[in-house]
Amino acid sequence: MTSFLIPALLLLILVLVLLLRPLFFPAKESETSRRQMNAAIYREELDKLEADRLAGTVDADSYEQAHAEMRQRLFQDTDEADDLAVLGSPKKTIVGICLFVVLLSAGFYFYLGDAARIAEKSAEQPMTQEAVEKMVTEFAAKMEKEPDNLKGWAMLARSYRILGQNAEAAKAYARAGSFVDADPQLLADYADVLAANANGNFAGKPQQLINKALALDPNNLLALWLSGTAAFNAQNYKAAVQSWEKLEKQLPPETDEARAIAGSIAEARSKGGLAPATTPAINNRGVSGRVGISSALQSKVKAGDTLMVIARKPGERMPVAVLKTPVTTFPVSFVLNDALAMSPNALISQLPEVSVEVRISKTGMAMPESGDLISSAQTIKVGTTDARLMVDQVRP
Repeated sequence: MTSFLIPALLLLILVLVLLLRPLFFPAKESETSRRQMNAAIYREELDKLEADRLAGTVDADSYEQAHAEMRQRLFQDTDEADDLAVLGSPKKTIVGICLFVVLLSAGFYFYLGDAARIAEKSAEQPMTQEAVEKMVTEFAAKMEKEPDNLKGWAMLARSYRILGQNAEAAKAYARAGSFVDADPQLLADYADVLAANANGNFAGKPQQLINKALALDPNNLLALWLSGTAAFNAQNYKAAVQSWEKLEKQLPPETDEARAIAGSIAEARSKGGLAPATTPAINNRGVSGRVGISSALQSKVKAGDTLMVIARKPGERMPVAVLKTPVTTFPVSFVLNDALAMSPNALISQLPEVSVEVRISKTGMAMPESGDLISSAQTIKVGTTDARLMVDQVRP
């Protein structure tokens, strides 16, 4: 506050000095110009009167009377008060101007300052989850009164989707009707919601919506991702690779998204026995071995769990190769090579050694989650073919 008030006060003083300078420091020439002019005029009249007396056109009595009147008028018109009149009233003028400028500035400061503080205070209050849910609930109540507002129902559906309320989102998408049918992004969103509600099953309407979205926009990112995922789940790995490679071409290189989709493509190629996209660049040099599990954790493994073997450059978080496969019977054999690379610029074959660990996930998510079964990370020389990894811990 002080850092603002001091410069503001100095600026106000500067403005007042500029405004009042002519009143404090009037020009000397203008102060005396009127008195000098009046004196010169009367001097000329006196000279003329003297000339008339000498010429005999004015008698002595008339001369004396006229001369006395001129002296009196000269004294009145050249009184210093005439010039000081310009400077006599400045006191009131100065006080008036000062008060006006100060009051106006203060008014603007408090008015605009209060507005700014209110705006700043509002900005400092983040929107809470409860507030968002309340807004969506109110919006839903409004839409019930506007059943024909298809655009509004689509907006409500996306709001539910963002909140993770997929059941409500599916109902809202359905009520959006033809508005969704003409928008490829909304079609893809709708398919994603329906698949989530069906535990990842794309059969039926989700697949129909994906196909419709791609017919409208063959390059829609979400639709391509969902199409590849649906094909991958159906073990149609060739179709999955085709969809994901088309998606990959649209992603900026060297981003997390590009690396993730490259990893999914490599996994689909590996599972489908498909040749790598760049066969000459693939090097089979990597790490292979077997994964076991402790007897204490054997009962925690369920059908549908996903086993991931992850290799990283020691000291870094980004994987250089990842193998994802459904859990079968233990021990599980694994091979990590360039076919499972996350990025063509970071290949396991180019490293002398890697840090390898195992994770068994209930959801198959890339991010570790509490309850995952894990092994200790081991630093293994690249080229090793008989590595042994043991799943013997539960992630807290």
